[in-house]
Amino acid sequence: MTAPRNSSRRLRSLRYSSEKMEGTGSWDVLEWTKLDQASWSSSYSNLDCLLDSERITFECCGVILVNTNEAGTLLLTNFRILFLREGTRDPVPLGTIPLVAIEKFNKTVQKVQSNRHQSTKNPPKRLLQVTGKDMRIIVYGFPPGTKQRRSLVDALLRCSNLERVWDLYAFTCGPSKFGNKNPKERLLNEYFRLLGKGSLRASMNMIKDGSFSVSNDFWRITDLNSNYNLCPTYPFALMVPKSISDEELTQASTFRAKSRLPVISWCHPGTGAVIARSSQPLVGLMMNMRSNFDEKLVASFCTQLAGHKGAPRKLYIADARPRKNAESFSRLRDYLDMHGTTSSDGTSSFLRHGGWTWGGGNLSSMSASVSLLGESGWLSHIQSILAGVAWIAARVAMESASVLVHCSDGWDRTTQLVSLACLLLDPYYRTFAGFQALVEKDWLAFGHPFSDRIGMPNVAGSGSFELPIQSSSASSFPSSPVRQTSGSAATQSPGSSHGLNNYSPIFLQWVDCVSQLMRMYPCAFEFSPTFLVDFTDCLLSCRFGNFLCNSEKERQECRITESSGCLWAYLTDLRSFGGTSHAHCNPLYDPSRYNGALLPPAAALAPTLWPQFHLRWACPVEPDASETEVQCRAMSVKHLEMKKGKEEAERKVDALSSTVESLNEELRKERNISRAAKESAKRAIKERGVISRAVQSLGCKVNFTRSGDCTVEVEDGPQKCSHSIPHDVSESISSSVSEDKVCEALLCPLRAREGTCRWPDAGCCAQNGSQFVGLKANFEAFEKLSIYDSYFTAE
Repeated sequence: MTAPRNSSRRLRSLRYSSEKMEGTGSWDVLEWTKLDQASWSSSYSNLDCLLDSERITFECCGVILVNTNEAGTLLLTNFRILFLREGTRDPVPLGTIPLVAIEKFNKTVQKVQSNRHQSTKNPPKRLLQVTGKDMRIIVYGFPPGTKQRRSLVDALLRCSNLERVWDLYAFTCGPSKFGNKNPKERLLNEYFRLLGKGSLRASMNMIKDGSFSVSNDFWRITDLNSNYNLCPTYPFALMVPKSISDEELTQASTFRAKSRLPVISWCHPGTGAVIARSSQPLVGLMMNMRSNFDEKLVASFCTQLAGHKGAPRKLYIADARPRKNAESFSRLRDYLDMHGTTSSDGTSSFLRHGGWTWGGGNLSSMSASVSLLGESGWLSHIQSILAGVAWIAARVAMESASVLVHCSDGWDRTTQLVSLACLLLDPYYRTFAGFQALVEKDWLAFGHPFSDRIGMPNVAGSGSFELPIQSSSASSFPSSPVRQTSGSAATQSPGSSHGLNNYSPIFLQWVDCVSQLMRMYPCAFEFSPTFLVDFTDCLLSCRFGNFLCNSEKERQECRITESSGCLWAYLTDLRSFGGTSHAHCNPLYDPSRYNGALLPPAAALAPTLWPQFHLRWACPVEPDASETEVQCRAMSVKHLEMKKGKEEAERKVDALSSTVESLNEELRKERNISRAAKESAKRAIKERGVISRAVQSLGCKVNFTRSGDCTVEVEDGPQKCSHSIPHDVSESISSSVSEDKVCEALLCPLRAREGTCRWPDAGCCAQNGSQFVGLKANFEAFEKLSIYDSYFTAE
């Protein structure tokens, strides 16, 4: 079906009105009316939960989420199915799923039996089961007597056959604030780091003029595939042995499937060992033919070992055989739905079939249900991958050997093993920046077909495509509680590139393996399991363009980078609000302790279910049961707050110390001034005593007041003359006497020429002038002396 144009599209919504709606669903009393788009679009168009450029295209009211038995409103947007809780309009995470994350959906009419913990009223007969790629099975219930379910299915089918490629939400939203820097620059920067040229920084000018062909002693970067003529599924730049020419590379590529010749993915900075990757050689088609160029290229990975007198290093070739992964993924999902706390039929595993599983206490039945997990084969696949990765990492780390990994096409199991081995060997890849570089290098640049394997829209080559939304018959759900269906809701186009033969959860297995390594080494990773879950959800939702298409070439042809947002920028923006206390950050991360290779022993390679991802829908309480991480994160937040408080207190202490030091310096200055003043006072007292004795020796009496004033009394017979002498006695008297001429008739030195007295307040008597003449002579003699404290004894 082809969606009509937006200008002519009239969407239909079903509303109801009732006095009260019970949470368990009393639906027979509802009255339903049909309203056009204008009557309902305004009520939900301003929802806070809507993303940028997300618009509502269909609405169903009074829908029941059977898994949790909640009533609410189901909204279909151009990005997802949005289930809002009745009354609060809060999104219910279990019932909200992106359209591209839907693997299949089907209609069913089976009536689910009620139990003692549910309402006595029967649930609706019309159900829609939606199976997601993220390990959940959702069942929506619709009121009887309405055509809501049929209308919703029709709307979903319209979403599966869009008119244009650019109607996909990733392009409708555009780059927004999560702009995407060209991934080619990041790939070159990673190559530079591996070659020991980390000081170089890639740029678009460098890419355009091909000036990125740098090298070290053993390896080089070639631009032979800059136009993707050598291998259309390889990146534009390849890291190859320095001893191999471009012509030899071209010849060697003809001997490998899809022309995916052996190239270097990672090299050890110290030993020179490498991990190389390729597809399998074409020996099956070429019978006994051999390629000298291919053999020379493979042999060039055996460079000389350092410090071993010219001995060549070992080269191991790991053959990654393909396995059936899709079937095991589906069985694991059905197992979790059947034996979870809440299932797609709304019944707990403790109560189903009279206690058929855990609740019955029957050990044989419990063992049987556990065996179903093993029969799914999922954990066996995970264990085999981990064992292979541990073997590769040990060969490189312990023997300094090189390893070449190949499989049929070199883009599925090869990518799993190579990228996980790099994660074990290089601690940089266990950081946020390194994890991004690893995924972009080994998964995106080297052409893992995400559109085919994850079931994403293939936007390459044509203007139309189909989303991977498909119907399923009852046989597709052998373990699901809801089994009887009324028929197919849709069938997939035979020409679609998302056929079941191409679908395989290769990348989901890899992320699961990363979570297993994080469980084994909880302090070796900068990011947390929550980061892995959010990263995987973003990938499956197709909200960003990073993982669209099947190769770097296709993404370049479709201008994905310029036309859509960047997943990495979005995740970085989330972390920017919480810093190191954000849920994406691992509070136990200790880079100083885990600064080398991780070599897990065989006994530690027994995988378990990943609670944060596998159990979040079927057993929503279990992922939160890991109280250790929650408490550790809370303690980390408190530690960070205390650390900030300590730093603030230290700053205040430093400021107070500086103030105290300044005050101490001022106090020392004041003490010095005080000491100098005391010394000056002591000298003044001694000088006063000397002067006093000198004046008294002349027959005068000297009196000093507390204010420092000095009075000299001179007695000559019955007459008495009193003079007040200033503080500086010598200067005052010497200056006075030296300026006046002694009158021969009147000998007073204070008599002016005019006959007036120079010191009228002194009560001077001219008859006592002779005594002042002698006093003047004595002071002149004293001024010629150098008086020291040591000349006089204390009084």
